[in-house]
Amino acid sequence: MLEAMRAYFCGTRGSTPVSGADYWRYGGYTSCIGLAHTGEPPTVVLDAGTGLQQLTLVLDGEPFFGSLLLSHLHWDHTHGMPFFRSGTLPGSRVDVYLPEQGEDPEELLARAISPPHFPIRPKQLGDGWTFNAIQPGQHELEGFSIDVLEIPHKGGRTFGYRVSDGSSTLAYLPDHSPIVLGPGPDGTGVYHEAAVTLARDADLLVHDSQHTAAELPRLGFLGHSAVEYAIALAQRASARQFALFHHDPWRTDAEIDALVAQHATAPVRVFAAHDGLIVDLP
Repeated sequence: MLEAMRAYFCGTRGSTPVSGADYWRYGGYTSCIGLAHTGEPPTVVLDAGTGLQQLTLVLDGEPFFGSLLLSHLHWDHTHGMPFFRSGTLPGSRVDVYLPEQGEDPEELLARAISPPHFPIRPKQLGDGWTFNAIQPGQHELEGFSIDVLEIPHKGGRTFGYRVSDGSSTLAYLPDHSPIVLGPGPDGTGVYHEAAVTLARDADLLVHDSQHTAAELPRLGFLGHSAVEYAIALAQRASARQFALFHHDPWRTDAEIDALVAQHATAPVRVFAAHDGLIVDLP
């Protein structure tokens, strides 16, 4: 069997979960991707949005053993943790890593996950849970090499991740606001060093696609990217393909289809990630 990294897209929506007939194909769970080595269950998880609930199905209800990397601490990237059944089973191991911010990691998470906002605190999720700060740089976790760089996003320190198994590479920038660094050559933001470094020669770039260039003047203050920026970043960095991710919660299936069709002739392959998608990266 050829070596491959397998990516399980458990949640692909941005900002808030959605449901209804207009959203069933792309789904309504928020950000979460599980990464696995060939023939193994996922052991690295990128973000803990409500899609983390779906990872239990990928694991066939078995306990989870691995690392959970948070890009930042907004609700749509953390609120799946208390509902991750595989992480609360006896014997499970969930090592949570979040951007270092000069405070105790568990206390940072407890600002949202603790009474009166929630019945329990993070450390009560189980004996197998640990909470750790991670710094920019290169890290080795669960047999993956992971490059961590800070990227601009509104409302707290935010990291992008580049994950490699030695043969395949996935770049993950789910929430990214390059426009805060200036308009850049296309008016959608600067193609800054951290973004290009993370995406360079990636087999798959998974990138914030919450807005379009036409929407950016009205909505850019929210701290997200335009689809057009992400496609141009993929091209500049020689990424092999690009997945629209962190879909606007009000963008319907038909509207996402139209975005993909609009960019069908882009220099890199463009597709839209959906809940339940599995991608093998050779």
